[in-house]
Amino acid sequence: MLAILPGRSFPLGATVFPKGVNFSLYSRGSTRVELLLFNSADDAKPADVIPLDPHKNHTFHYWHVFVPGLKAGQIYAYRVDGPYKPEKGLRFDPTKILLDPYGKAVVFPRHYDRKAACQPGDNTPYALKNVVVDTSAYDWNGDYPLHRPFARSVIYEMHLAGFTRHPNSGVTEEKRGTFAGLIEKIPYLVELGITAVELLPVYAFDPLDAPPGLSNYWGYSPISFFALHPFYSSRKDPQGVMDEFRDMVKMLHRAGIEVILDVVYNHTTENGAEGPTLSFRGLANDVYYMLDPKDRSRYVNYTGTGNTLNTNHPVVRRMILDSLRYWVSEMHVDGFRFDLASILSRDEHGNPVPNPPVLLDIENDPYLAGTKLIAEAWDAAGLYQVGNFVGDRWREWNGKFRDDIRRWVRGDIGSIYAFPNRMLASPDLYGHEEKEPDQSINFITCHDGFTLNDLVTYEQKHNEANGEGNRDGHNENLSCNHGVEGPSKDPEIEALRERQIKNFFAYALLALGAPMIQMGDEVRRTQRGNNNAYCQDNEISWFDWSLVEKHADLLRFVRELIRFRLHFASDPEDDFKSLSQILQEARITLHGTHLNQPDWSPHSHSLAMTVSNGGGKRFIHMIFNAYHDPLTFELPALANGGRWRRVLDTSQPSPDDLIPPFRAPRVHSTHYRAEGRSVVVLVADLDEN
Repeated sequence: MLAILPGRSFPLGATVFPKGVNFSLYSRGSTRVELLLFNSADDAKPADVIPLDPHKNHTFHYWHVFVPGLKAGQIYAYRVDGPYKPEKGLRFDPTKILLDPYGKAVVFPRHYDRKAACQPGDNTPYALKNVVVDTSAYDWNGDYPLHRPFARSVIYEMHLAGFTRHPNSGVTEEKRGTFAGLIEKIPYLVELGITAVELLPVYAFDPLDAPPGLSNYWGYSPISFFALHPFYSSRKDPQGVMDEFRDMVKMLHRAGIEVILDVVYNHTTENGAEGPTLSFRGLANDVYYMLDPKDRSRYVNYTGTGNTLNTNHPVVRRMILDSLRYWVSEMHVDGFRFDLASILSRDEHGNPVPNPPVLLDIENDPYLAGTKLIAEAWDAAGLYQVGNFVGDRWREWNGKFRDDIRRWVRGDIGSIYAFPNRMLASPDLYGHEEKEPDQSINFITCHDGFTLNDLVTYEQKHNEANGEGNRDGHNENLSCNHGVEGPSKDPEIEALRERQIKNFFAYALLALGAPMIQMGDEVRRTQRGNNNAYCQDNEISWFDWSLVEKHADLLRFVRELIRFRLHFASDPEDDFKSLSQILQEARITLHGTHLNQPDWSPHSHSLAMTVSNGGGKRFIHMIFNAYHDPLTFELPALANGGRWRRVLDTSQPSPDDLIPPFRAPRVHSTHYRAEGRSVVVLVADLDEN
């Protein structure tokens, strides 16, 4: 047996010191803890077992030990014993190998078996294990988070692996689907013009938490809140995995691109009572999870996955804060998007509370003061908080923007009522709070649902490949196939679909607020009508790089539109003004086909908008015609004989659909004919006005 010292209860996890490693584990209610050391992730038995003395290695609810001579690279795990009384919420099981919740690296054995962790008996040969890593062993070369204002941001939501996993990505085979693979594609992102990547979960997750024969592709199945998913690295050693992620962050920062992580602090992959025992359940089940007060053998399920983290408990709250601080301090990430964030506002009885501790803790933490915080302001149990999420700093995925713009583009009756609000950063949702306009994260599509191509190609979901009889996924997608379900060779249908995609991009990137676009939409990536591709780690989900050439005209359009937004349409002086202040100062006038006469009837499908800001030195006139026929719009007169220049018209063929302002053709008429289902943007000729 190794010589050991009592160790310390802080810091939690495995911490490297010059003379050894300190281990600390929280486990309330346990009666016996063993630290297991392995030579290999595939070992059927530990090389060393270190039983922790309940008197020397136990302080309050913390078990700790210092092992002299250990170094980074040591593989370890725990066995924990205690009462097994599910009716009281206790599920200790000494036959199971358990992960350290604060472990900074996770390794999968070659024969990892999720089922073995669900069944009685020893699972050592098949169990996940941790690895000791030295977080200080990296040279950042002066890198730091970029702290770009939301108002100057264009977010690109992407799946880290899916971005480069396709064989035609041009990335070397060993780097496809990895952090290193993304580094090779940074020039594409720079040319596209986006300012931030929002990565679907990169924390370690269980790929086997999926239907038989499929894999958990999206990664919303966390097993750790500190460790990276090892399969996203081209390097196999845990220290190398960490360094490769840091290389990616550093290189993105050098290119001016921020890194936002999609984080899942609402549940874990241990699922419900029949799920596997991997970590939290075997350490302090009644602390980490919300349990049914009427039957504590059952889990409260606000997530749709079988369990819900008990973020009301101070230990869980601290773990979340420690995790966030770790990713900012040690990994230099710029922000976080919180999956099903509304769950974090529920108390122990499931009721939403006005001042949820964990959300306010995150918002007011000084270490996170410059970090982007984005909430998915709803959960799987019906709580919907878009427009009234807690706090002052949180931005929100604006689900109403997505739905109302889809209705408008589809031509739904009554869609005129919500449309102008969505284009003006949803003042009906956020104007009363004196918050910045970028409170609203405006998006049309995201990972969950149709791609933009499929939104104009399918009216029904086609999820048969998921193996659930097409029952999964949303049934109402507010989509339109424009005449044929699925791909079409009809040139008129294809032209209309292309125009509608341009229209969607125009709405997202012209609207006041912070825009987010989804990976591959700029080249019409398709999922073949699958609107819930969480388990499709294949070409259904991957970025098909042949589309870059096939849809080069659309890609050029999106690039130019992003440049227009960032360098012309927005004013840096407005970055920190409130929404109401901007709307008051900007002088926004609404029109119909005649000036100052918008049509508010339920069957109206058109609107024009004149925006003047910058002290009257900048004028933009936008025409939105969602009607299927052309309409002629009267144009506002400009002072001193100035002329309008046509920057954007989605009905025009490429490259005339979007032309930089200094080269855009002048409009010599007092009226403009907007084709059916089109968006037009005119800017004042600054040389004359």
